[in-house]
Amino acid sequence: MVVELERETRKHYIDNLRNLAILLLFPVHTFMIWNNFGSRFYIWQGENKILSTLIVLVNPWFMPILFALAGMSARYALEKRTNKEFVIQRVSKLLIPFIGGMIFLVPLQTLYARRFYDHYEGSLLDNWKYFFTHLTDFSGYDGAFTPGHLWFILFLFLISMVTLLLLRFAPYEKLAVSVEKMPVFGVLLLFIPIWLMYYLGNFGGFSLGKNLALYLIGYYVLSNDLIIEKLEGNIRWLATLCVIGTIISVSLYYCFSYYGDLWVNFIGWLSILVLLIVGKRFLNKRTGFTEYFNHASYPIYILHQSILVALAYYVVQVSNVLLVQIFGICIGSFLLTVLAYHLIKLIPIVRKMIGIK
Repeated sequence: MVVELERETRKHYIDNLRNLAILLLFPVHTFMIWNNFGSRFYIWQGENKILSTLIVLVNPWFMPILFALAGMSARYALEKRTNKEFVIQRVSKLLIPFIGGMIFLVPLQTLYARRFYDHYEGSLLDNWKYFFTHLTDFSGYDGAFTPGHLWFILFLFLISMVTLLLLRFAPYEKLAVSVEKMPVFGVLLLFIPIWLMYYLGNFGGFSLGKNLALYLIGYYVLSNDLIIEKLEGNIRWLATLCVIGTIISVSLYYCFSYYGDLWVNFIGWLSILVLLIVGKRFLNKRTGFTEYFNHASYPIYILHQSILVALAYYVVQVSNVLLVQIFGICIGSFLLTVLAYHLIKLIPIVRKMIGIK
């Protein structure tokens, strides 16, 4: 009876939005192989303006929304778990998979980067030694140490632990009344502290400060049902502003390669608010998709990029046709990642290393 009640009251749109955002990484990281940002990817095939513009379309919100959703989920989780139970869960789901991924997965990506850029012919073991003994710009494209895509897992673990300390001084109940008085325009203006925090703990564009702000706002503000109701009542003008702003962003980038920092944070935050309401209206149900990816999404996140990079290395050599390369890498990496997830589930020690219960 308790389990059924929990299933009924669970906000499934949070799960579904998180799962969809993680799946979006497959096309985004595939398109990165043709980015024109002036930065490389592990495999790079030259600049493509259209594919880069498609990344710009989702880049302002698709990773930030994961931190906002994580903050919301943490508030609900801490209603049912003690701090000790929450820490144990974070260690098993985030810290251990991060360590396992850093040992076995990320060095594989740098191996293929070295083979692609430098025609490296050494072994995986030699590259593994090189990975842990050389430090450059943290990009990993030269084979040196990098957290790779696991920066998200590390940041989320650190932010979760820091937030537990903050909650001793500012528990949710203490701020809830003030939060509920916040008008919709005030919620929209929260993009300003998000933007300002971007410059705190920024490592090559990956900001610990900005993501901490998103997590805390998710915890204190977006998990408040009254705030969500206010946003839902103003969805028309918020969605209209979001669509117009996104069109402007894409047009500015495609025509002038403009990708302004303040503007990106505004559009990103506005998009998160709109997506939350759209998700609440249309995705707030438990389906087979929800059940499957609630268990699979984080392991898939951990596995996906190493598989995608390795596959891309071979695909770009087999075919020169752009569409064949795109679909081969994107769909192929997804299928191989899901297959790897199911195989790893059968191995007790390895499954723990990527956060599978």
